[in-house]
Parts: sequence; C-alpha cells; structure tokens
Amino acid sequence: VQLVESGGGVVRPGGSLRLSCAASGFTFGSEDMSWVRQGPGKGPEWVASINSGGSTTSYAESVKGRFTIARDNAENTVFLQMDSLKPEDTAVYYCARGWAGNDYWGQGTQVTVSS
Repeated sequence: VQLVESGGGVVRPGGSLRLSCAASGFTFGSEDMSWVRQGPGKGPEWVASINSGGSTTSYAESVKGRFTIARDNAENTVFLQMDSLKPEDTAVYYCARGWAGNDYWGQGTQVTVSS
C-alpha cells in the first residue's frame, strides 16, 4: 500500500488549497478513503471520508461547508478541496485508507494558514 499526498503549502486566511493523494498497491476503487490532520502540538483529527464509489461523504464539524472530499477511481486519486481556510486549519494532512482513516496513512503534506 502506498499513499502519496501533494498540494500543501502556505496560504493566507480565506484562501484555498487542493490536496491530492495518489494511491497504489491495492484495489483503490474497492476502498473507502479519508483525510486526517494533525496540528502542531495536537493529536490526529479526522477531517473527511468518502465511500468507495464516491456517492457518500462525511465531514468533521470543524470543516463542514468549507472542505470537499472527492475521488477519481480511474486515476486512483482522492482529493481534498479546502476553501475559506483558517489559521486553525494549519496541520499536516494525511491521506488514509478506510472510513475514518483507520488503516494505512500516507507521509503527509504540510498546510500552513497564516497572514
């Protein structure tokens, strides 16, 4: 199993970023996928999940209405569109296999929201 995140960076409050996660080593289209984040000095926080077919999504209250999870099963990729970013969204964001991210994780990509 390999999960490789990309798309992180530094953005001002109110800005947007789109994270991508390229998956390999398993049957991507058969697995639910999630995003999990870990802020500085904090424990892991589940952010969002999407079912294997892409028809069902779920979000943490802290990101609902601002973040959108999506997937492209033909490209073995899962995305996280992040809009209206806030300083408290600063974290390392991890792509994870499984609903609520309870399986393999990638290496993470840093997102910093700062003016």
